[in-house]
Amino acid sequence: MTDVIPVIFDRQLYLARQQKASGTNAALVVHIAEDLADRLSVINHQFEKVLLIAQNAEAFATVLKGSGKCVDIDIRQPSIDDDLKLVAGTYDAVFHLMDIHCVNDVPGTLAQCGRALKPDGLFMMAGFAGETLAELREAWLACESEISGGASLRIAPMISTREMGGLLQRAGLALPVSDVDHATLRYGSALALMREIKTFGFSNPLIERRKNFTSQRMVAFAVSYYQQRFADSDGRVRATLDVLWALAWKPHESQPKPLKPGSAKARLADVLAKLDDNKA
Repeated sequence: MTDVIPVIFDRQLYLARQQKASGTNAALVVHIAEDLADRLSVINHQFEKVLLIAQNAEAFATVLKGSGKCVDIDIRQPSIDDDLKLVAGTYDAVFHLMDIHCVNDVPGTLAQCGRALKPDGLFMMAGFAGETLAELREAWLACESEISGGASLRIAPMISTREMGGLLQRAGLALPVSDVDHATLRYGSALALMREIKTFGFSNPLIERRKNFTSQRMVAFAVSYYQQRFADSDGRVRATLDVLWALAWKPHESQPKPLKPGSAKARLADVLAKLDDNKA
């Protein structure tokens, strides 16, 4: 029996907005590209055939080429239907950047990337996660509960670092590592934040979003609530931005293996007792 994948995001709308906004979110792209360069610098591998999946691919491709570790780079735009159409065992590395937060079939996407890797191939991804825009989510929730008596989804659900580790293993990848790049941005007002989100093409892409016009009363309430709850002493408001980074490897016999249960040569209790003796 085939699992039915829930359709949460309007991919066509989201990617159309991203394409229209291409270049306007340069600061964010530069930040992600710099982080990519730092992370790639500590990986002691050479990747002959590389796949880059990203909307704003130029800056990322420049980093991969400049690293001296990526030779032949195949650039693809994110897919509307989550079908990446990848050939198994093709790539030495796959980089999936700033799209996973708006993918409907995350396990399927990760599995496709895993299958496309050669043994000992690298998978690396980045995307919004964690508490990204938690303040705005709370403001809209309070607004709609107060004014319309019910809340609709306005901020997409986010993946946690723990969830991503499990998803990578489920995709058949080994040695998963994930962490969050946490940043607190500041704006003159919540309205300025909302305008920037729209400019960057990150407006609500959820299928179940409210389709009707948002009234000035609702916007004013949300802005006021945000200002009261999340403003600093200088009047500027805070906004959380969490970028989840994760990497894993296609299994290979050269990779380190966990010890078998019962193979340890010392008991944990003995080690702890020795540490206590040393402190005495």
